[in-house]
Amino acid sequence: MPFRSGFVCILGRPNAGKSTLLNALVGEKLAIISPKPQTTRNRIQGIVNLPKAKGQSGAQIVLIDTPGVHKPDSSLGRKMMVEVREALEGCDVVLLIMDATRKLDRRDEFAIQMLKHSPTKVCLVLNKVDLLRGGKSKLLPLIEEYKKLHQFHAVIPISALKKDGLDILLKEVTAALPAGPPYFPPDHVTDQPARFMAAEIVRERVLVETEEELPYATTVIVESFEEGAKLTRIAATIYCEREGQKGILIGKKGQMLKRIGTSARLQLERMLEMKVFLELYVKVQPNWRESRGFVEELDWRRQLEHLTGGRVTPPNAPPETKGRRIT
Repeated sequence: MPFRSGFVCILGRPNAGKSTLLNALVGEKLAIISPKPQTTRNRIQGIVNLPKAKGQSGAQIVLIDTPGVHKPDSSLGRKMMVEVREALEGCDVVLLIMDATRKLDRRDEFAIQMLKHSPTKVCLVLNKVDLLRGGKSKLLPLIEEYKKLHQFHAVIPISALKKDGLDILLKEVTAALPAGPPYFPPDHVTDQPARFMAAEIVRERVLVETEEELPYATTVIVESFEEGAKLTRIAATIYCEREGQKGILIGKKGQMLKRIGTSARLQLERMLEMKVFLELYVKVQPNWRESRGFVEELDWRRQLEHLTGGRVTPPNAPPETKGRRIT
């Protein structure tokens, strides 16, 4: 059987479990996770390599995690939806992930509408079925309800958190991919620079540690990233919108910032497999979510352009120019 490869876009509402699914399939933590919606703000690629097995072809699946589908009300929201639409362009399969415990509503229909005129194969992934009361008696009517809205290539119930049903999901995705060579070397799991992943790890700790309203008003930019043989030095700035938010981030006698920094450093050391010296700063950037220029600068591709003085490889670039191994 021929080797198969292609790009698979994970699409869905905020908090449907897209990032949890990406991490579970790749077997590495590539996307940050929190119970707060709109955690993911950029496209994140994860690479799954499936070896040849008896009766099955080998495959390389390039998964693209996307921000939650929503109707934007700020420059940040509009940029996030641009990320979604760009991820859909040129992908071979779409995984439309829906929370099986939630009632179907207009927000779900809005996500499905984005796929109405797309020729791409769409697999409906019903997530969190382990939390569904009533089991199959509740699941089957839900599947029928979704089928009325779109002609899906396949419907796959899963639990991304418990990793149930993922083998069936991978089998369906592999069968839907075209025959072709791998896009990345077999030891690659993402194309994201370690610098970007460091900023996301710091932002995750802000999401976890701070007050309910604060995460939406914060973002992180890594100002310097110096990798040595035994030590990596990282300096990052946490941006917020108001002085009061800055006070929350720093905390009494700097305790909150210290807590964020310590937990982020431990994660970074596990990711990079070496000691990390992490410096965190907090700055106020009023109404940054409404600033198109500032929001554009948050894109890791734009940041990389500034650092290298060159052009960043687009999402579906030729195999020899893409990829980064994160161990």
